[in-house]
Amino acid sequence: MPDAFLEIKDLKTHFPVEHGVIFRKRIGEVRAVDGVSLSLEQGEILGLVGESGCGKSTLGRTILQLIPPTSGTVVLAGKNLAALKGGELREARAHFQMIFQDPYASLNPKLSIGTQLEEVLRGTERKNPAELLAAVGLPLDTLSHYPFQFSGGQRQRIAIARALAMQPELLIADEPLSALDVTTQAQILELFNQLKKTYQLTFLFITHDLVVANAFSDRILVLKDGRKVEEGETRSLLENPKDPYTQALLAAVPRLPC
Repeated sequence: MPDAFLEIKDLKTHFPVEHGVIFRKRIGEVRAVDGVSLSLEQGEILGLVGESGCGKSTLGRTILQLIPPTSGTVVLAGKNLAALKGGELREARAHFQMIFQDPYASLNPKLSIGTQLEEVLRGTERKNPAELLAAVGLPLDTLSHYPFQFSGGQRQRIAIARALAMQPELLIADEPLSALDVTTQAQILELFNQLKKTYQLTFLFITHDLVVANAFSDRILVLKDGRKVEEGETRSLLENPKDPYTQALLAAVPRLPC
């Protein structure tokens, strides 16, 4: 059986808790990610769900090596990212991109959209920013405008276009819908579905919303206090959750269509 596209084994990301101003003393640690293992096949969508503060975003950033892991391995396309440095890590990162919750914060307010896309396109096989805009449903004149001139949904489409510029195989989407209204959420989800088919993308989709996870994910992994409590095929897990924590999350949803 071939290796998974993304393989995470016993990943831990702990942050020290210190006391004092001049002479700081370590008095404990926060175990934001505490021994998580998961695998993701190419072309699959894994929904990572749990309450705020459970470690979802930290896990996503640790996979990207934006936060160094305390221990454990992250193997993407056969390469252990934690063992790579400098140019090797940058080369490996070409396989994946992250889409953040707040698209405005992830865009430079002082640069036009065209300038921002052209900066990312340098050194890639893609050369035409207009193609990226077309892929996410935005008109050509978007290039001459600035982030403040767009709605939240439009800014998220721009952020997605920028992520696509690197021709990634894996997209880590960190609560990409939570700042949007319900109608716009549905539109962005439909866009993700289109892009998955067009570019053969793999998704790690981070969300606190089980309705969204149900609509978009092939499998779901439930995280609580930095640890995996349950994982399974979406329909099976939501219809028959085994862990009390997952049951409590489902009980808090007024109505979850299956």
